[in-house]
Amino acid sequence: MKTLRLILGDQLNHKHSWYSNDDEDTWYFLAEMRQETDYVKHHIQKVVAFFEAMAEFAQWLEDRGKNVIYYTLDTPENTQKLGSNIARLVSEHQFERFQYQLPDEYRLDQQLKLLADDLSIPSEPFDSEHFLTDRQSLSRFFDGKKSLLMESFYRHMRKQHQILLNKDGSPVGGQWNYDQNNRNKWKGEPKIPPQRGFRKQVAETLKRIERAGVNTFGAISPEQFNWPTTRTDALAMLRHFCEVLLPHFGDYQDAMDPDEVYLFHSRLSFAMNCKLLHPMEVIEKSVETWQEKQESIDISQIEGFVRQILGWREYMRGVYWKEMPGYRRNNRLRNQRDLPGFYWTGETDMNCLHHAIKNSLEHAYAHHIQRLMITGNFALLAQVHPDQVDGWYLGIYIDAIEWVEMPNTRGMSQFADDGLVATKPYISSGSYIHKMSNYCDACRYKVQERTSDDACPFNSLYWHFLMEKREAFQNNPRMSMMLHQLDKMPDEDKRALRARAQQIIRDPDAL
Repeated sequence: MKTLRLILGDQLNHKHSWYSNDDEDTWYFLAEMRQETDYVKHHIQKVVAFFEAMAEFAQWLEDRGKNVIYYTLDTPENTQKLGSNIARLVSEHQFERFQYQLPDEYRLDQQLKLLADDLSIPSEPFDSEHFLTDRQSLSRFFDGKKSLLMESFYRHMRKQHQILLNKDGSPVGGQWNYDQNNRNKWKGEPKIPPQRGFRKQVAETLKRIERAGVNTFGAISPEQFNWPTTRTDALAMLRHFCEVLLPHFGDYQDAMDPDEVYLFHSRLSFAMNCKLLHPMEVIEKSVETWQEKQESIDISQIEGFVRQILGWREYMRGVYWKEMPGYRRNNRLRNQRDLPGFYWTGETDMNCLHHAIKNSLEHAYAHHIQRLMITGNFALLAQVHPDQVDGWYLGIYIDAIEWVEMPNTRGMSQFADDGLVATKPYISSGSYIHKMSNYCDACRYKVQERTSDDACPFNSLYWHFLMEKREAFQNNPRMSMMLHQLDKMPDEDKRALRARAQQIIRDPDAL
């Protein structure tokens, strides 16, 4: 039976059973489409990375004798929409069956369900064979429970997959979680090894995107593109992380420095999110490295890394599929402000925001604390509408796909889901930023001051936010200490903080 199989840009799984289960009548279809470049404004490096990885994957299939149809943006037959492209191919090539892997984004899932109903031939969905859980695993696990506590899900995953466990089922090292050990400030030592680079030539892909008039933002070097776009690249990056970065990853995973782009982070998220790497092979390789080098790699380093992949990554996907489609409309705190213009330029005197955004614009990357406690923290304190925050995060980061971006942004960062993901809002004054980084040392704003024109804007915004949103948090036990501090504050101080914060919120781009 002549079969058309669709491969989306984030389904580049070399190990999928499809490729050992086909014949000469099976055809694979991949397409660069304006549908995907235009639904949100993307960083240019993100668009280039996906197109490069897709083209490399198509070539890998062809090298193995597979029948491949690859549409670039400028292919004349490309309608730029998934549904019409598939319908046209079915008609022109007389396909008798259509197969696809289940998408990880709700919008594509719905689109493909409708397409399957409309086609005149049988359609069949397949699992992507990537994740360690199915779409409903998290819902089943938390059925009947009062809250979606990530830690309990993480421990369940550790037990289910026998990761970092003793023979009696207890956690290696005696603790399940070493998060308290993962909060060190980096002060220049130990030295950060050079990152694994690739320096790819992507000029042709870049020209194709520019000729099509795709609206992007951010910087790119067409001669030195530095992200993995093949499985060989991704495996090399995984080996590099395990050999030279893992020994200090856990210690400094929350640290920030204006002169360091990646610190000890792996940079593997893009490769995993487009499925060049399977999460279990990443976990097993890193655990194997730790087992071989326990004299130089503490348990806290490997546990912190495993927690991000085995726990948090699978947890975020579960929350997404449990709560969609309603999750995208959550705005529990009723924030309505516009995202400041400096999020698109990095042009602000606030040194932490300047560097975190500049890093994002230049590299399509920032690690989780920069995203959560710098850019996300300010957006929440400034009461920006979560739709705008969602759009920015989804567009700017190379690893941002809605299933992982939305629950991290709307849930963890912006507390728009009424505490479904986070038990309290992740907000702070300038003191936390000063504790975890040296941004404040070179900032024109003074982290110790609260209401003067030279005071760190995070300070007044923090207390103003607690005043404004008090009703939403008054029954939250994790907020009681902060609200108690607010209650003890003299009215005169509150008025000064409110006035300073409102001045900032009215015109944040003046900062």
